[in-house]
Amino acid sequence: MAGWLAKSEPGVYSFADLVREGRTEWDGVHNALALRYLRQMARGDAMLFYHSGDERAVVGVARIDSAPHPDPRDDRGSWSVAVRPQRALRAPISLAVLRADPELAGFVLFRMGRLSVMPVTDAQWSAILAHEPGARSGADAITGSRAGRGRTTASRRRGSGPARRRSRASRRAAA
Repeated sequence: MAGWLAKSEPGVYSFADLVREGRTEWDGVHNALALRYLRQMARGDAMLFYHSGDERAVVGVARIDSAPHPDPRDDRGSWSVAVRPQRALRAPISLAVLRADPELAGFVLFRMGRLSVMPVTDAQWSAILAHEPGARSGADAITGSRAGRGRTTASRRRGSGPARRRSRASRRAAA
């Protein structure tokens, strides 16, 4: 497996927010399957950051910065992982572009559109990033290097800023 794709509404928490903060806790996941995927993440895994809502595009690459751990602030039994930004894509890769790619047929994003965390195979990772303007081929197309391949999610650390990543109600709706 090459990594993970994690989704967030850009108005709630965007890739720019992650870049500005430098690190965040990806929390607020309550869907059973998404939680299972989140708990499979490992430190060093790579993650595609996907803006959901009106934008619907992959916008950046991040790196999982901690092992999954129970979220002590969530009484529903959720887990979280720390995430660091790696790089913004040169241009967003839209859902329409991804759907048109025959190499991505069967991608979880298309079959389970409301799932907020999902696995991405090596072949899917390469196919997705091949749509980036000026994309490189081969192993470097994945994250700039193959070291620390990965998976991920993102959310604002509670209490780290004036606004929380998501309200409990919006997190329930997204999961």
